[in-house]
Amino acid sequence: MASYDLLGNIAIVKFKPGTIQNKKKRFAQQLLRQNTLVTTVLEKTSRFKGRLRTLKTRWLAGERTTEAVYRENNCTFLFDVDTCYFSPRLASERKEIAQMVRKGESVLVMCGGVAPFAIVIAKNSNVERAASIELGRECSKYALENVKRNKLKDKVEILQGDVRKKVPYLKERFDRIVMARPNLKDDFLDVAFKKIKKEGIIHYYGFYNEELIKNLRELIERRAREAKKKIRIIKIKKAGDIGVRQYRYRADIKVMN
Repeated sequence: MASYDLLGNIAIVKFKPGTIQNKKKRFAQQLLRQNTLVTTVLEKTSRFKGRLRTLKTRWLAGERTTEAVYRENNCTFLFDVDTCYFSPRLASERKEIAQMVRKGESVLVMCGGVAPFAIVIAKNSNVERAASIELGRECSKYALENVKRNKLKDKVEILQGDVRKKVPYLKERFDRIVMARPNLKDDFLDVAFKKIKKEGIIHYYGFYNEELIKNLRELIERRAREAKKKIRIIKIKKAGDIGVRQYRYRADIKVMN
């Protein structure tokens, strides 16, 4: 009848079309009884939309709030589920990238949201500095709060603004860039190639049907030629499904020059 995501104290439920309201309410009450950590149950009433990937929810049961407190990888995050995109399904991705970071690296996270990538990296590696840039003002507000909550003000910097407009004006280059971008037309690879150090690593996320995965490799190689960068694609891996035979892929790219 339904599927749901758990974001700390909030469960967001997606019902099959035609489900009557009484059944929705009963399902929500059952969720509250079965999971003592859940204090609010919301119904997902729209898909993620727009450049900021926001959604709409409707209250079903429990506390009337859209503010979640979510924990993963020894970190705590506060955010509003209606105004800030957050995927708990990327928890293993965030941990995996944190484990790749070497001592003393500087890391840039593009489209950083409420800063889960930057904070998980800072909390679980010997990174020197992690900068997270996000377009949404609401998400950036929560990102600043999350840096404080996780006691990382000396390691994580939050930048609010458009990646394409703001990143080119950053003075430094980075050892590693995480491109945690949503499913947008703009790939931002030209921006990343300008800000990566020699021998640096770019983690690029793209969204493709599994039959068209070669298009991801072709895109990266084309953007590298345009930027006059010599690269080696270390690997391309699935990083979660987004639909029938539709996947989020992560490409790990080493930039040689």
